[in-house]
Amino acid sequence: MFWDWGYQRGMNGSYVGAGVSAGVTNGGQQNDAATFGGNVQGRYAIPKSQVSVRGAALFGGNSTALIPMVTLDAPVAKNTNVYVGGGYSFQTNEGYASQLGNKNAPVVTLGAESEVAKNVVVYGDTKWGIDAYKNSSADAVSLQAGVGYRF
Repeated sequence: MFWDWGYQRGMNGSYVGAGVSAGVTNGGQQNDAATFGGNVQGRYAIPKSQVSVRGAALFGGNSTALIPMVTLDAPVAKNTNVYVGGGYSFQTNEGYASQLGNKNAPVVTLGAESEVAKNVVVYGDTKWGIDAYKNSSADAVSLQAGVGYRF
């Protein structure tokens, strides 16, 4: 499976964190401009599994995107994972801009997380909202980064 590097690979803990979030796309219509704001994200690591349940809230526009997700986590170094997964984005004010479009939509995510000090996690990911704009076939992409508390 993985080589023995003499230490535990990957990060198996759960955490909650906060940081910045930037929408880098727009749908070409009114109320769907790229938006900068913040994020609150969390991970619950399912014990003895490479699967995690995650949640994210992207805020700062005229709508907040609430995104439950399930991911597959792959250990890549000491206290470090990369992950890929999917979920669904629920807009609190559909039709108005958030970092991830302006309508409810399926979401794919790709990211990395690392425990950099005792109980301190840094994370970053990209979220792709599929057909995430009203009156447009455009997809939405947002970038997140933050710092969390591991428990």
